[in-house]
Parts: sequence; structure tokens; C-alpha cells
Amino acid sequence: MAEGRREQPPHPLFSTPPASKRPCLRPAPRGPGPGPGHGSGSSGSRHRSPESLLDCAAKAVAEKWAFERVEERFERIPEPVQRRIVYWSFPRNEKEICMYSSFQCRVAGEEGPSAATGGTGGAASGATTAAAAAAAGAGGGGSTTGAAATAGAAGAAGTGDGLPFRRGIRLLETGCVENVLQVGFHLSGTVTEPTTSSDPEVTHKVAISFDRCKITSVTCGCGNRDIFYCAHVVALSLYRIRKPEQVKLRLPISETLFQMNRDQLQKLVQYLITAHHTEVLPTAQKLADEILSSNSEINQVHGAPDPTAGASIDDDNCWHLDEDQVREQVKQFLSQGGYYGSGKQLNSMFAKVREMLRMRDSNGARMLTLITEQFMADPRLSLWRQQGTGMTDKCRQLWDELGALWVCVVLNPHCKSEEKSSWLKQLKKWGDMDVCPLEDGNYGSELPNITNALPQSNLAQDSVSRPRRTVFSRAVEACDLHWQDSHLQRIISSDYYVSPSYQREGESLLFNPQGLPLWLDHVPTACARVDALRSHGYSREALRLAVAIINTLRLQQQRQMDIYKHQKKELLQRGVTSTTNLEGWVGHPLDPIGCLFITLTETCRVDDDNNMDTGEGEPRPPVYHHVPVWGSPDGGESYLTLALEVALMGMGQQRIMPEGLYAQDKVCRNEEQIVAKLQELELDDLLVQTLRKQAIQLLDAGPFSGLGEVIHRESVPMHTFAKYLFSALLPHDADLAYKVALRAMRLPVLESSAGSGDVGHPHHGISIVPSRYPRWFTLGHLESQQCELASTMLTAAKGDMLRLRTVLEAIQKNIHSSSLIFKLAQDAFKIATPADSPPDITLLNVALELGLQVMRMTLSTLNWRRREMVRWLVTCATEVGLRALVSILQSWYTLFTPTEATSIVAATVMSHNTILRLSLDYPQREELASCARTLALQCAMKDPQNCALSALTLCEKDHIAFETAYQIVIDAASTGMTYSQLFTIARYMEHRGYPLRSFKLASLAMTHLNLAYNQDTHPAINDVLWACALSHSLGKNELAAIIPLVVKSVHCATVLSDILRRCTMTAGSRRHSRETELWEADVHGQGAIAAAPGRHDLGVHQHHALLD
Repeated sequence: MAEGRREQPPHPLFSTPPASKRPCLRPAPRGPGPGPGHGSGSSGSRHRSPESLLDCAAKAVAEKWAFERVEERFERIPEPVQRRIVYWSFPRNEKEICMYSSFQCRVAGEEGPSAATGGTGGAASGATTAAAAAAAGAGGGGSTTGAAATAGAAGAAGTGDGLPFRRGIRLLETGCVENVLQVGFHLSGTVTEPTTSSDPEVTHKVAISFDRCKITSVTCGCGNRDIFYCAHVVALSLYRIRKPEQVKLRLPISETLFQMNRDQLQKLVQYLITAHHTEVLPTAQKLADEILSSNSEINQVHGAPDPTAGASIDDDNCWHLDEDQVREQVKQFLSQGGYYGSGKQLNSMFAKVREMLRMRDSNGARMLTLITEQFMADPRLSLWRQQGTGMTDKCRQLWDELGALWVCVVLNPHCKSEEKSSWLKQLKKWGDMDVCPLEDGNYGSELPNITNALPQSNLAQDSVSRPRRTVFSRAVEACDLHWQDSHLQRIISSDYYVSPSYQREGESLLFNPQGLPLWLDHVPTACARVDALRSHGYSREALRLAVAIINTLRLQQQRQMDIYKHQKKELLQRGVTSTTNLEGWVGHPLDPIGCLFITLTETCRVDDDNNMDTGEGEPRPPVYHHVPVWGSPDGGESYLTLALEVALMGMGQQRIMPEGLYAQDKVCRNEEQIVAKLQELELDDLLVQTLRKQAIQLLDAGPFSGLGEVIHRESVPMHTFAKYLFSALLPHDADLAYKVALRAMRLPVLESSAGSGDVGHPHHGISIVPSRYPRWFTLGHLESQQCELASTMLTAAKGDMLRLRTVLEAIQKNIHSSSLIFKLAQDAFKIATPADSPPDITLLNVALELGLQVMRMTLSTLNWRRREMVRWLVTCATEVGLRALVSILQSWYTLFTPTEATSIVAATVMSHNTILRLSLDYPQREELASCARTLALQCAMKDPQNCALSALTLCEKDHIAFETAYQIVIDAASTGMTYSQLFTIARYMEHRGYPLRSFKLASLAMTHLNLAYNQDTHPAINDVLWACALSHSLGKNELAAIIPLVVKSVHCATVLSDILRRCTMTAGSRRHSRETELWEADVHGQGAIAAAPGRHDLGVHQHHALLD
């Protein structure tokens, strides 16, 4: 491909500067010791001098070559050269020690080594290391890199002082490390644990083997076994890094033995046996016997092993990792089933894997393999599969992270083909297991293949025929991806790659109209490449590819808007569309939007030396600043504006709601996570400009945007996203903020069934969704988010009647849950009536309108909060004023049931508290009372059984209304009212001083009563006795009128006997108190005995006797 106009000469992919071009500076000479240079100097001196050529060469050899290979290559190696190689072979970076001794060892905002520094985990990281060196002040001798990392690693030791790294630092700083000796590639020493209140002083022997700047084995007398190195190993390692000049350095023991003659060797062996005869004497005698035997195996091998001579050529060059402990820890965490913070611990292990990948440590993939093996061996998997139940949400998230990590591992741009083949074989083996969790948890997926940029068109296939996609499927597919594409190489290797002046055929598709490169890969796949680059420490390359992806998304968005312009008239006429994205970027297993956002914002993060992940207290929010985009034509863009733009693009993408509970929940959770990250950005003019531009484009993008005018019926709602946009835009462009929020209020899936819609355009990842009944498991959450958006708008629009009216109309049109509308009404009421200021009448009216809608929605449906809603509406109307109360009284039949209207509404309106609250004058009180009486009469006519008594009570003070209510009761007595209702009203009339009307009602009640011969405890007995007493007190005529009714209705002999006894009493004796009469009736009711059938005759004779 021809070179671009501004392109620099292309570099090899991820090239590393040759050793001769790396910085060769060392601190100023220090005191005498094995380190380079001699003399004296301050430990904090910033004066630096060039390293010797011997040290430069020894550092490169010590990092890359096994010492055995050096010995094979050169017959005779001078002792000074051997010493320098041995010296530089120990790890030089404290961050690497920290990585293997704590879960977290990153300073906030810190990035991994850039591609420019090259090398594996032992390589230094440039500017960060140099800056740390000045703060460390403890680096000695030639350990430039080790001293440099001291400040950063020491301050970022993990998540608390109890971690091994922090404890190791304390042991080192308190002088607990002694007797340090380096013999070849073996370091030993003693570490003394100081006395504590519970433990005495203990000294532990520590031994460390290392090779090529990696610790290959550790041994400590403390006996602690864990994934990480113990504090004693940390203390000894840091002692060697910080104080190399104080460590006695010797060549490998084999070199020392080679210099001895026979007598010296014999003396050495005998002294060794004498000093440790109890431990080594049996072994020494056994070896002596084998050496003296000509046929022994030991004599068949040339030479002898030397544990201090470093690793063999064939040995793996990797850091020491206790595989058994990794397996045991993961197994233990999984067995806890999410309790005791096991999920947090497993997430920390995943973070450790990412950290190892970022340091380009081969143990990252090794540790991930061990973790995955234990995950696959989890016995709960088979149990869940047999029972047909889904795994817990926390467990699902762990599996998702596991799958994403494997995608990062297999996309390592520098992994060998043998490694990738081995990983692919293992991933397929795990994926073929029956217990392997599926990607979406639904035993099927509609998502396209990771390497396919176009969506699958055959969507009518049955779910059974869909390919089985497990959590490892995307990692398996990623194994087919490579980094050899020349266009891709040029994108990630240069900031100035632009379109050539003379393009070949097809090259125009690789650049946008401004000449900037595009990467036309499937978006989640392209973002997976970005994540892989970033995860393996290639932050600059990841940024370049991320910018190319964003340029591609911009061009795609512009083309979609052009398509919509040609369809707009037709789509608006239809009002519906079947065009949508089958694969949303938010909630996607590869999290493409989150990956791009983090990649872009990391480079803009302001590092705070005091802001470290120590686990103590809440971490401070990150601070960002604008970093110009390298190679940008106008220079006006920053990585921060790009991060905001891509997040808005992804969140605003119109996409269909996926199937399955977990997939839908993941969409909601991922959306909230992105919004939380966006809220960390402090909006300045540049970001606000980006926000406005993208919001306008989303509004104008039609069916391709979730905020377009016409969207698919099952499109994912934009409530959460719009709430963020509204809050962010409101201080800068209120009209745009309200336009976005009002557009997002819709929830089409709850509307009436949509029509067939248009056929759409299958371009740009758009396809047609077959008609199916949606199962939205997260619908409750989505509706609550819709309610939150509406509440936010109501709060912001306080005092603006026009905006409040617009928001109210949107709520009434789009929110379909009466409970949520009631919540909105309560929120509006609370905001409108602050305790320390006058109420806001505009917002109060909105609260009242919402309350009225709730009443209408719940009038004919059952709702357990109905009585609360009615009482609240009366309270709200009272706050609004007299007109509101009159209005709800006059239109009660559209809002309340007759019972609610009389017993709650009218009663509350007519209460003394309401009159005082409104400070009504006499005409206003009369008007309100008249409305309440009219309501009472209307309710009594509609439902006399339940409203008659309330109507009489409400009409007491108006004679005409009271007479009308009484007549309604009389008319209804013969049609539907029960004897208990009539007796209750009759007692009320007696209480109000209308005995004759009370007698009439009691007589009507008696006609409805039928008391059997054995019902001597019937609840109506007291009412019968009261009616007889009432008639007796009125005179003989009334008593004569009631007795036939009693005889006809009451067939219980004991009750009739009691009536006879009471009615034959003198008139004077009947003037007992009401309490005495009721007490007597109760005693009679409790002590009555069931009458036999023959007792009825007695009742007849008693009746005649009474009349006589």
C-alpha cells in the first residue's frame, strides 16, 4: 500500500527498541560494593551517570538468556562478567514482587508498560519508573529500575496493611532482614518477626531462586501456603532490590568448587557434615556409596547439579506460581456459593490475571487455566442443569468475566501459534462439556458469529436448531483472528496513517472522507482487539485502533441518517418500523462500549500520587483532562471527547431487547455502569459541545437510534440514558434536554400491537425481527426507570407551567402503571410543598392531575393501595384549594366508588380540620357542604346498602336533604337492604331524635329477618329486643304492630320468652338506662338454651297473652 501524505515510515508491529538504544543511565556512584561504580553519594541524589558497557550488556543478557546458554556459547567467561550477569538476573521492579504478593498493586490510573518499552514482565516502564525513582530515594548501586519502582509499588501495595507486601515492607524497614547472601542465582537470608502481645519473636529462614529477572521458586520456614508470596519472601526480595550493595554476592557454588583442589574439597565436605551431621550425614553417606559404585546411575551422568547456577535452557522462564494453591483457593471460593465475599475474592483473582497480562507475564494464561478448570469442576453446574434452574446472578457475572478474559488471552498479538492451538483445544474441550454454561442462559442465541460483520438473516429458525453457544464460544471464534492485516498494522503502528494520495482499487473503503483510517470489522470484535491490546500492555496501539473504530462508527451514523432522510415521510406516516439491531452493544458479552470508553479515558486520567488503591475508605473519583488525539487533522479533538462520543453512540443505539432474564438484566446493569462512568466526567465546554452534537444526531437518526422518531416496538427503552442526558444538558441547553427526555419517555412494548411496519434496510447491522410475543422479565425495572426520568423532569420544571404541562401529557400518555403514577404524584406533591417556603401551585396542580388519573385507572380494578390513594388525593386537593375540592366532589362518579365518596371523600372534606386548613368563610363553607350533600344523595341512590347511613349523616344539617336521604332509605328497604343495615339506620334515627322513623325502619328490618328455633345466639337478637323495647316505649299501638312481625320472624322460644318478659314490665320500669338494657340482652344471649321444635307453641300462647 502506498504511503500516506503525512505517514511516518512504518515500524514493525509492536517493535521494541534494540538494547543499544535503551536508556543506559544509572544513579550517581554510591559506596563500595558489587554494584557498578564506587565512591560516595547521597541516597537521594538525582545526579545520574552513564552505565558501563559491561552493565548494559549484562542487563540484556541476564534478562533474555539462560546462564546455561551463555556457558555453552562461550568457553571461558571472565569472573567480572559472570558477577554482573548474576547481579542483574534478580528482578529489578518492585511492582512485580507486589503483583505476586497482593491482589492489587496498581496506583490509581496507572497503565501497563507501553509497547515501546518492550520485553516481558522484567522490563522497566519508562517515564513512570523514572518519576518513581526520584520519590523512592532508596535505590542503590546499579538497580536503577528497581529503585525507580519503589515509590509506586510501595504506595500501591494492595488493599490493606495486612497483605504480605505491606507486611514485608514493614519487616524490611524495621531491620528484620539479616544474613542476606546471594550465591549465583540463589538468594537466602533470615527474617525475624518481632515480638507481639500474643506471639514471641520468631526467625524464619528464606530461600529464593531466580532466573532471567523472575523468581522461579521460594522457600520459607514460616510454613504459610497461599497463592501469594509470604511477607518474609517479600522482605528478602525488597532488601535485594533496595540494598543490593549490602548483599554478599558470590558466583554459583560450582564455580567456587571448580577453583578448589582435592584437599580443599575434602575439607569443605567434612566441615559441612560436621556442621549439619544430623541432617546431611545419611544423604552424604548414600551419595558416597553411589559415587564409589561404578554401575550407579549417578556415575552415568556427566557433571553434577548446581541449584545456584540458574535454570536450564529447557526450563520454562516464568515466575513462581503455586498451582496447587490456586486450585485450592478457587475451589474454596466456589464452594462458599457467594457467601463470605467469595465473589469479591474471585473477581480479585480475575483482576490479578489481567494485571499479569498487562505485565506480559506468561503466568496470566496459566493462572486463568487453573481457575477455569476449577470453575468447570464446580459440582453446582451439574445440579443446576439437572434441576433446570439458572445459576445465581453473581455466579453468571463471574462466568462472563471468565469468558471475556479468555478472549483477551487468545487475542494476544505476540502469542505463539503453538500456544494458541493449545488454548483452542482446551477451550473446545470445555465448551463441549454438558455442564458448560451457555452464553445467554437460554439454550440458544440470536447473536451473530464474532468474526461475521453482517447479521444472520435466517431468524425464523427454531431455537433448537440454533448453534449451541457457551461462555467460551467467543474465545474459540477469536482464535481465528490474526494481526497480520497490513491495514490493521499501519493503524496501530502509526499516529499519522492517512489515506494515500493515489488510492488503489478498494482502498477508498478503508478511509473516511477526511482521509482517516477506518477499521470495518464487526464492532464487538474490533473492540475485543482493543481490549486485548490494552490488556497486554499495548496502550498506545489500543488507542490508535479505538480512534479508527470511532471514525468508522461516525461514518456509519452519518450513512444511517442519510438513509432515514429518504424514508422519513413514509415511516412517519406508518408510525411503526421493524428495523432494529439484533445485537446491541450495551450488555454485549464483550462489552464493546465499556472497553472503548475505558481505553480512551485511561490516557486522560490525572494521576494523583496520593490516590492509591489501599482499600481504606472510599476511593476518590477520578480526575480527567483533555489529551489531544495524535494525528488528528484539526487538532481539536481529545481522547476524552471521543470517549464521551462513543459512549453516547453505544447507549443511543436502537436495539432489540434480548431474550432471557439474564440477558435482559445484563443490558440494564451494563447501561447503569456506563452512565456511572459518564457521571464521573466533569463537563466542560468541549464535552458539552460533544454532548449536544451527539444528542441532536440521535434525535434525527430515525429507526437507527433509540431516540429516533419511529422505533421498533420491542426496542430497548432509553430511560436511564435519557435521564443522564437530561441532567447533563439542562444547565446548557434546556430545550434540547427536554426534547431528549420527552422523546425517551415512550415504552412501545406496552402500547397496542404494532403493525407490520416497513421492511427496513439490512445494512449496517440492521435486520428484521420476526413477530413474537415479548417476554420482558425486567419490565418492572424499566418502568421504574421511566418513572425516575419523569420525576427528574417534574423537579426541573417546577414553576414553569408550560414545561410542566408538556411533561404531564407525556406521563399520562406513556406511563401505564397506576402505582408509578401515584408515586410521581406523591413526589410532585412533596417537591411542591417544602416545609420552609410557600407551596408551588403549578407543581401542585400537576400532582393533583396525576392523582386524578390514578383514581380513574384504579376505579374498576383491584388495588390494595386504593384507600391510601383516595385519602392522598383529598389531601392534595385540599392543598390546591376550594375549587379542587368542589371539582372532585362534583365529578366523584368518575373517580370514586359510592362508598369511597361518602365514607372517605365527603367525610374528610366536611371535617373541621379541612375547614380550618382552607380558612373558609360562610358562603364557601355552604358551597362545600352543598356539594357534599349532593354527592351523598347521589351515592345513596346508587348504592343505598353501603351509603345510606353516610348520606344521612352528611345531610343532618339540611332538612330537605335529610328528608330526601330518608326517603331513599325507605324506598330501598324493600329492594336490596338487609335487616342489619336497616337496624343500624333505625338506631341512628332514634339517636337523632326521630323515634317514629326509627320504629318504621325497625319494622321494615323485621320483615327481612328469619330467626330459627335453635338460633338463640343469633347476632340480630339484640336488635329484635331493641325494636320491641322501642315499640313498647312508643305505646300500645306500636307494640301491637311489632308483635306480629316478631312472631313471624322469630321462631326461637327463648327469645320469645325474653321478649314477653320485657314487654310485660311496667312503663316505669322500662326507664332503665340503655346500658342496663344492653347488658341484660347480652346476658340473655350468652345464657340462652336452644329451644326444641315443640317450644314454638309456647311462643304463640305467649303472644296471645301479651296482646290480652
